[in-house]
Amino acid sequence: MAKVRAGSVTLNYEQTGSGEPLILVPYLAADHACYAFQVADYAKHFTCIAVDLRGTGESDEPGGAYTTETLADDVAALMQALGIGKAHVCGLSLGAATGMWLAAKYPDRVKSLSVHSGWPATDAYARTVVGGWQVMARALDSTAEMVIRGIFPWCFTPELYAQQPAHIEALAGFVRSRPAQPVDAFIRQSDAVIAHDAEAQLARIVAPTQITFGRYDAITSTRFANRLQNGIAHSELHVFADCSHAPIYENVAVFNATTLDFLRRSAG
Repeated sequence: MAKVRAGSVTLNYEQTGSGEPLILVPYLAADHACYAFQVADYAKHFTCIAVDLRGTGESDEPGGAYTTETLADDVAALMQALGIGKAHVCGLSLGAATGMWLAAKYPDRVKSLSVHSGWPATDAYARTVVGGWQVMARALDSTAEMVIRGIFPWCFTPELYAQQPAHIEALAGFVRSRPAQPVDAFIRQSDAVIAHDAEAQLARIVAPTQITFGRYDAITSTRFANRLQNGIAHSELHVFADCSHAPIYENVAVFNATTLDFLRRSAG
């Protein structure tokens, strides 16, 4: 792991592999290690740079409001600091929202965009769900326990809980093992989710884009698929038939194969 000054914040990141740079942007409440199951495959073809967003992991936790646009500015500043002119950008959920802003504001820096479990603008349903997570985080006074008790059921299908309880427990242990995100940082980061609106920015995205959803995802369901695909000119859509919000853990082999195929087609 390493740290670099990126604009107004110091960001922590981990670099693995070789090849064209691939920026991995975490989801809500997660640090760079959230892509551990993907990096092993991606790093065979790409230089993976997984970042801790502001307020997570070992990166700075500045006060004030966070927005998905600000998080994108941070990633662009990280690329500038590391001397990366252009990179593939991949994110899930909050990472996808951040990636949209990055590709729209800095089109010359994004070679391809991977939008997993993303959405163009937060609607009343998603605001209600995330607001409930905020209540739970404050009540438990623990971001990690809120993730396990509150967010996990939105990320995985009932079948995964029933058929692979050891996998769920291992993921819970993983969450508890990572650097704790302070509750106030989670509130600021989740406020960014609640306020996210990149609808008007989609037309500015010129990079080849892969859009994926889990068929059983409720919070960022396929209700957003047409708006994203119609809004982003050079985009393709894939739906993981047996997954909810987190295919990166629910069906690792299929997720990795599908996404790596797109990334490799976009390289060169």
